[in-house]
Amino acid sequence: MARKFILTKEADLPISRLSIPYQDELNEQQFEVVTSGSGPVLVVAGAGTGKTRTLVYRVAYLVETGVAPEQIVLLTFTRRSANEMLNRASGLLDGRCKLVRGGTFHAFCLTILKQHAPKLGFPSNFTILDSSDAADVIDVVRATAPINTQGKRFPRKNTLLSIFSAVRNKGANIEAIVEKAYPQFTQFVPEIESLFEVYSAYKKAHGLMDYDDLLILTIQLLQGHPSVLREVASACRYVLVDEYQDTNRAQAVIVQALASVHHNVMAVGDDAQSIYGFRGADFRNILGFSSDFEGARILKLEHNYRSTQKILDLANVLLDDAKRKYDKRLFTQKTGGDLPGLVPAPDDRFQSRFVAQLILQFREQGIPLQEMAVLFRNGHNSFDLEIELNKKNIPFVKYGGLKLAEAAHIKDLLAHLRVIENPKDTVAWNRILQLLEGVGPKTAGRIIDWIETEAAETFELRERPFSAAYIESLRALFVMLRSVKQSDASPSSQIESILAYYAPILKRVYYEDFPKREQDLEHLVGITQSFQDRASLLDSLALDPVELTAIDTDPEKNDEPPLTLSTIHSSKGLEFKVVFIIHALDGVIPSSFSVGEEDSIEEERRLLYVAVTRAAEQLYISYPTLQFRRYEGQYFTKPSRFLETISPSVLEICSLVEETPAELGSHASALELPPASTEVP
Repeated sequence: MARKFILTKEADLPISRLSIPYQDELNEQQFEVVTSGSGPVLVVAGAGTGKTRTLVYRVAYLVETGVAPEQIVLLTFTRRSANEMLNRASGLLDGRCKLVRGGTFHAFCLTILKQHAPKLGFPSNFTILDSSDAADVIDVVRATAPINTQGKRFPRKNTLLSIFSAVRNKGANIEAIVEKAYPQFTQFVPEIESLFEVYSAYKKAHGLMDYDDLLILTIQLLQGHPSVLREVASACRYVLVDEYQDTNRAQAVIVQALASVHHNVMAVGDDAQSIYGFRGADFRNILGFSSDFEGARILKLEHNYRSTQKILDLANVLLDDAKRKYDKRLFTQKTGGDLPGLVPAPDDRFQSRFVAQLILQFREQGIPLQEMAVLFRNGHNSFDLEIELNKKNIPFVKYGGLKLAEAAHIKDLLAHLRVIENPKDTVAWNRILQLLEGVGPKTAGRIIDWIETEAAETFELRERPFSAAYIESLRALFVMLRSVKQSDASPSSQIESILAYYAPILKRVYYEDFPKREQDLEHLVGITQSFQDRASLLDSLALDPVELTAIDTDPEKNDEPPLTLSTIHSSKGLEFKVVFIIHALDGVIPSSFSVGEEDSIEEERRLLYVAVTRAAEQLYISYPTLQFRRYEGQYFTKPSRFLETISPSVLEICSLVEETPAELGSHASALELPPASTEVP
């Protein structure tokens, strides 16, 4: 009798035969998500509910049940988060998890375009433009386009870039975007439409793509070439998407395309944390998941591991009045703790003194400064507090600094590498030529015209009546470019060669602080040592810029890890034991610009929810009751409308009392915080 073998299906593999004890290490909701099988699934993951942990176990579970890791795609919004998840999954299971294709939407699209760009009329060695370079290209085409502004104010390059980006990310037309967000420019809609076409043609002619192109051109490729769509989607057996509430419409279309063959997509996100509408994020993607993916199941994560229940009660109440949402209630096993406090302050100065005093008090109680944060709606909301913190010698760091690849000297160096990789990159040419003594914008333009027709590929100076003012420096530039182009050196060695040429330019152009800028360049050399080729280095720095330069972070003296000041938008994903939310005013949160638009008001409500859920143990929300306007004088304020109807049993109202000198002297070293009276000396 012939032997009979039974091939076990992945979904039929008993959980008891797996090496990881999933049921022991996950709560009931997490376990259901991790073992959810095939088909489309939306996971509504509340703040602090272990979303990342659940995704890590999901990756490990898929690999352990027989899915080839190369057929799993993990899409995130930062390369760092993807690497972290895959490393953690490898620690749980084994090194196979590192073979999962993980990364950002833009990076994943880049890998597709590098293979198929010629099908769209682009060279394979196209250059990626960051936002400032893209704006410069717009300026170039704007200067040559036959646009008659009739002596009226025409939008500047950054405004035009924002319009073009909104058009592509939101799937809208220029007229609709301009009428809604830039009504002052509606008379120029035809000219803006024409400029958009010229901008697109210029990029194609010079082998350039901006960030939005990486998404939009990938969609065009997949929709216009069915064989490419089949090839790409067939290789994506399981698609996992993190932070789905932050996707724009283009990204949602890409997810649908990748899942079009196997239909196995798991999107994880929290509709209550959708706060990036200004970047193009579309709240409708997560709400409309069931419509986009037929037969989708909705699973929830509601067990919070970060905050006390009293803080979560406030978060839940904030969402009770939300107009469109997935119903969920955050809960925790962390009972006890203080109620969140609502602290009206007489003015900005009192608010700042209150926050600074409590920070020092919590520090004396053993909570490090780095485990405390002050959050605010806008960057300028913290200016008064920063003065007070400096007075009290409290070190702090404010989020939102310059990224390494955005610093002028780094852009200078990388521009040289870019023209070596793509000699048609006129934006990079313009930058490096104007670093030469005697070369201004007009001269750079004339040289670029000559380079495009005579010397783009060879970097050779042929016979031409160049000016004596810059001929020697131009010759030195071409010698260096040609030498690096012809070498087989590693990217780090190429950077070293460029740096040797650039060093005297750095000292001449940035004389006042060039030593610190040299540290940045040395840091860049260190980063490049892990790259095998020039193209991957340039792509990586363009897609995922390294944060913080030596100029910003070089400390003046050794000190304890600092307090965090941050806009609420920049705080998403972070957590602290103690959180202060300042300037919780109507007109600030919600912003006065959102009034009258329901979707905008709802996003502002979610923004406050994000701020509240950063707190683990202590939460204080404050606002000044009196403020000053330059032309109106002093006026009384109103607290955020989102807080007005919340019961004192959920949000305790505190008061600030000014101590007399006698009272201060009697207990200055041991100030107390009574339940309903927070005293400020």
